[in-house]
Amino acid sequence: MIGKDAKEAKGKSKNIKRRDKQAEPKEFEQRLADLARVTRVTRGGKRLSFRACIVIGDRKGKVGYGIAKGSDVTIAINKAVVQAKKKLFQPKIKSGSIAHEIREKFGAAQIILRPAKKGRGIIAGGAVRSVLELAGYEDAMAKIIGSKNKINNVKATYNALRRLK
Repeated sequence: MIGKDAKEAKGKSKNIKRRDKQAEPKEFEQRLADLARVTRVTRGGKRLSFRACIVIGDRKGKVGYGIAKGSDVTIAINKAVVQAKKKLFQPKIKSGSIAHEIREKFGAAQIILRPAKKGRGIIAGGAVRSVLELAGYEDAMAKIIGSKNKINNVKATYNALRRLK
């Protein structure tokens, strides 16, 4: 009898600990913008690794991105999240939208960001949409011109948001 009670008490304490871990609210929401398997050719053969591009934000005015490589997908994602937290900044949000039209180019990727009327939502494609949503914009229009490279589009959007006045 005593052994069963002890086991039940141990089980309850473990469950309480697990609940506490699950109850922690996440500080930032994260989205995987790009995941690629990359190989490096060495003298001994090919070395396989993974590259992850992560966009993080709190939907209240903070956004950042990180790009990292790792031998495993989870390692690459964790490294990218750490890097993204170092690049966090607060873009300017004017009544849920962008203050003015802005064009930005990064590499061959060019994007145009325009303000939108209230209630239109975010009209943008792929990587640009995830950056704008996680930054906290409610209404915005964007157009990707040129390259469809997701990493360059994330960088161009990030730079455009930094340049807003």
